Amino acid sequence: MLKRQNPGAPERRRDPAADGGALSMSHNDSRSFFNLSQLVLSAGQIKPSPALKHSKITYFEVEIVDVQSKKQICIVDKVTPASTLLDVKHKFHKACPQWYPSRVGLQLERNGPFLKDSVSIQSLAVSSIITLYFTDLGQQVGWTTFFLTEYTGPLLIYLLFYIRLSTIYDQVESRKSFRHPVVHLACFCHCLHYIRHLLETLFVHKFSEGHTPLKNMIKGCAFYWGFTSWIAYYINHPRYTPPSFGHKQVSYAALAFLICEAGNHFINVALAHQTNSEGNRTCFPSPTYNPFTWLFLLVSCPNYTYEAGSWISFTVMTQTLPVGIFAFLMVIQMSLWAQKKHKLYLKKFYPEVRRKAAMIPIIF
Repeated sequence: MLKRQNPGAPERRRDPAADGGALSMSHNDSRSFFNLSQLVLSAGQIKPSPALKHSKITYFEVEIVDVQSKKQICIVDKVTPASTLLDVKHKFHKACPQWYPSRVGLQLERNGPFLKDSVSIQSLAVSSIITLYFTDLGQQVGWTTFFLTEYTGPLLIYLLFYIRLSTIYDQVESRKSFRHPVVHLACFCHCLHYIRHLLETLFVHKFSEGHTPLKNMIKGCAFYWGFTSWIAYYINHPRYTPPSFGHKQVSYAALAFLICEAGNHFINVALAHQTNSEGNRTCFPSPTYNPFTWLFLLVSCPNYTYEAGSWISFTVMTQTLPVGIFAFLMVIQMSLWAQKKHKLYLKKFYPEVRRKAAMIPIIF
């Protein structure tokens, strides 16, 4: 049954313009959304502005405290995570000009070790504020200056005694006395030893730290220069007597001296090749085709073995008490250095070093 429409009711008509407008607006909105989507997809990831990117960088504040009084000296602010301890020292030097970077010693704890300049600030940070304890290391000198000064002195001092200055020896006695060939040979060997040290300091050795206290250089110079004066005075004295066993004793001892000097040089070259620019050993050196490096098979510090051998040979060659005392002290010092390095090698290169002696094969 169909419903009959009421003729009195008004007729509801649809406005074509309104319908068309609605359709047009809907179509435009969808097109705008589509264009925006294509723009985002084509542009890729939206990059943050430089200002936003810069605002995300974390800065640290480094508080410098005196290790003795525990009083704050200054605060170094705006230290970036990529900064090293050397950068902090330079900023500290700007705030306190009396303490230049090489004179500043910084510790994370009061009784802890001094931190290396290459340490990253971020590796020390627990919070945004880092507290470091300051110690004045005193006047410093570079390692190159240290060794050049220490080794140049003995070279020049020995030559002054060798030419027999009138202020040292009696000229009448010097002219009358005959110089034994061992005197000239001793001068050659002594000069060769220190010239080798000087050249290796300039062209071979790599130093881990840039500076050392000035007082250490003074002590080293006093030791080497003083003993050189004593040794040279006796060997070049007009009344010097040659070795008891004559030519054979001198020849064999001189040959042993030259072998030890050559071995020491080749060992130092081998060690330099296994050391990076910061002075750290990258791996334990292994023997090469060079027979002078074969001592690495028996000991971990063959450079000290050769150094001690040089002075023992020089003692036998000259047969003088001052050289013997100096050689004895050098052997003790070399053995202490060798044992210290041997312990470090055991920690870093245990499989390669565990069956080796430190300095003298089988003994220690």
